[in-house]
Amino acid sequence: MTAFFTAGQSDPTVQPVPASVVEKVDAADTTLHNPQRAVISLGANLGNRLETLQGAIDALEDTPGVRIKAVSPVYETVPWGVEPGSQPSYFNAVVVLKTTLPPSSLLERAHAVEEAFHRVRDERWGARTLDVDIVAYADVVDDDPHLTLPHPRAHERAFVLAPWHDVDPEALLPGRGPVADLLDAVTREGVAPRKDLELHLPA
Repeated sequence: MTAFFTAGQSDPTVQPVPASVVEKVDAADTTLHNPQRAVISLGANLGNRLETLQGAIDALEDTPGVRIKAVSPVYETVPWGVEPGSQPSYFNAVVVLKTTLPPSSLLERAHAVEEAFHRVRDERWGARTLDVDIVAYADVVDDDPHLTLPHPRAHERAFVLAPWHDVDPEALLPGRGPVADLLDAVTREGVAPRKDLELHLPA
């Protein structure tokens, strides 16, 4: 894990990778000649938010068929869709990765990482220990309700666009255009960089 976990603490992400994921990794490794680029957004507003985001990054890196290539700066964000002051603010970040996993398996792993950090899905816009969302996968545009690609609201969320633009200023959101242009079109109100905080690429 990382130095964010002090001695004696258990690592909540140490768990077997589901057999179904392993099988899909093996299948992907034989059918894909080149890994695909994917973008994942992370958010947390309960518990030790920075430690949780770093733990999620490390857990994703520990996934067979996944390699983290870039980690964005941290942003602090006012929660969406709730009464002001009713929830703690979020820490948000974006990671860019290469993967031989198909989108469905990457989503399965994202949900497993959320569950490792005790994510509870009780209410829409509810507070959560961890959010792991697939923002984009290669150039895929797909309206499958199980996994819509790219993320259907990514183009209007500064807390996704700003950190993504930081790590890849030339990035394109499939079907929507340059991230830089999308970021110019949305408000950054309530989305502030936390230059005093830092996430790290896994060692």
